[in-house]
Amino acid sequence: MMDYPNTIILDGVQLAETRTLLISGKDKFLQGALGRLERRAHEWLTQGPWSVVNKVKPPPSGDIHDYTSLAPYWWPSPTADGSPYVRRDGEKNPEVYNYSDRLNAENVFTASYELSLAWFYTSNESYSRHAANILRTWFISPTTRMNPNLNHAQVIPHANNGRCIGIIDFSQGYTSVIDAAILLAGDSSGQPAPGWTREDIAGFQNWNVEFLHWLTNSSFGREESAQQNNHGTFAAMQKAAIARFVGNHEQAKREILNIRERINASIASDGSQPEELERTRSWHYSIFNLLALTRIAAIGQKVGVDLWSYQGPQGQSITKAIEYLIPAAISKATWQGAEKEFLPFAAADVLRAAAVAGSELARIAVPKLLLPPDDIWVLRPAPEQLDAVRLK
Repeated sequence: MMDYPNTIILDGVQLAETRTLLISGKDKFLQGALGRLERRAHEWLTQGPWSVVNKVKPPPSGDIHDYTSLAPYWWPSPTADGSPYVRRDGEKNPEVYNYSDRLNAENVFTASYELSLAWFYTSNESYSRHAANILRTWFISPTTRMNPNLNHAQVIPHANNGRCIGIIDFSQGYTSVIDAAILLAGDSSGQPAPGWTREDIAGFQNWNVEFLHWLTNSSFGREESAQQNNHGTFAAMQKAAIARFVGNHEQAKREILNIRERINASIASDGSQPEELERTRSWHYSIFNLLALTRIAAIGQKVGVDLWSYQGPQGQSITKAIEYLIPAAISKATWQGAEKEFLPFAAADVLRAAAVAGSELARIAVPKLLLPPDDIWVLRPAPEQLDAVRLK
């Protein structure tokens, strides 16, 4: 029987089968994708590790281990101290770069994921050792670790010391980190990848137990979960992924089952998503919410909940919402919502996921899609954000 990683979002069986094909050397298409992945992994070898304690600005708490970021769409007024800050949706305030934690966290997410995938497919120890060092530095080592909370995410100066919706800083990319750690933990033989120890495995597990407790029980965590737009969807996805990772299968299943009501409320009968269409970047946010829905559907498949086949009372479904994007994604029609930068390839991953899940319309559309640069879907067939907009 083939050994495969028990991944949370990714399909571990498919990963193992793809690795076997790569070892055979017969599939040139896969070899090309692996070359692209290795180029990215090789670039990460010269970067990091990053630590939350290396800040320019201290957090409101005074504890440098507390993650801190600035609300990206809030801008200062033309007053001496900039107060009050005002919202300009979709326009990033360059002051965000004075708060290094968010960029560093995103580097941790992407680097650990791509390095771990590259190690899984090539057995190159330099990839696993660097990925392990990145994860250990950010999450485990006492002197450099992040405290498992987001109390000071997306601060608005002169208004607050953090907001519940700052949780999106993590919920977008963090589930990939969990899969990275699972890949490093090894297969059923129980032998971790070079550089990642059993102590690291236990330390990372403990960090996630604490983080899940904060996400579930803190006032910010509860408020974020109640949001009606993509924030609430991502909050549920993140909790479901972490719950399954730490062995809390009851919570994981509960979060996934509750998504059915969110589908009913957030997707219209024609497949549009009214909450996301209101944004100045409606194309981006329509896909963004579907990114969370498709990833939580992937978790559901592993715990016996089929979200792909679920239909609301007016026919609402994940598939219908994805099919709504097809005309614009294949340039057959113009996207009618507001959008500052329309990138058709941003929809590629959710459409490919729908095709795999059985959508005939998506299957027909996939060959017509404009694909993102350096596409590696065949090596990590789970939806990712493709338009590089990481400020919510």
